[in-house]
Amino acid sequence: MGTDTTVVLLVAGLIFLGALVLGVWKYRQMVRSEQHVAHPYVDIAHRAALLYSFATLLVAVFVELSGWSPVVDLVAAGVVILFFVTSIATYVHHGRRQDTDNQFRHPVRGTTAFMSALIVGEIGGVTVLLAGFVQAQLL
Repeated sequence: MGTDTTVVLLVAGLIFLGALVLGVWKYRQMVRSEQHVAHPYVDIAHRAALLYSFATLLVAVFVELSGWSPVVDLVAAGVVILFFVTSIATYVHHGRRQDTDNQFRHPVRGTTAFMSALIVGEIGGVTVLLAGFVQAQLL
C-alpha cells in the first residue's frame, strides 16, 4: 500500500473517530431534551461525519488503485477530504451555537462561493481519482 493510501485511510479513521465523539454529544443532547432530540445541526454533524468517513474509505480505494502519481492522488483526495471536514466543522459550529436549523435560510456572506467551490472540488477530485482508477484498472 502506498503512502498516499495510508494517509487517506488515517484521515478516514480520524473522521470516523470524530463521528463517534459527535455521537456522544448527540446522545447527551437527546437525554437532556424534553423531546429527546438533539439540535438539528448536532444530528447533521454526527450523520455527516459517519457518512464522510466511509466516503473517505472509497476515496482511499481509488487512490490505491489509481494510475496517477501519488502527488496527483493526494491532491485530488485532499481537496475532497478538505470539503468533507469543512462541512462537518460548519455543522458543529451551528450545533454549538444553536443559531439556526437551516444554514441556507439566512446565509452568511460567502456561502454561495463556498458551495460553488465545494461542488467543483468534490466532484472534480473524485473525477480525477475515478479517471486514474479507470486508466490503471480498465484500460
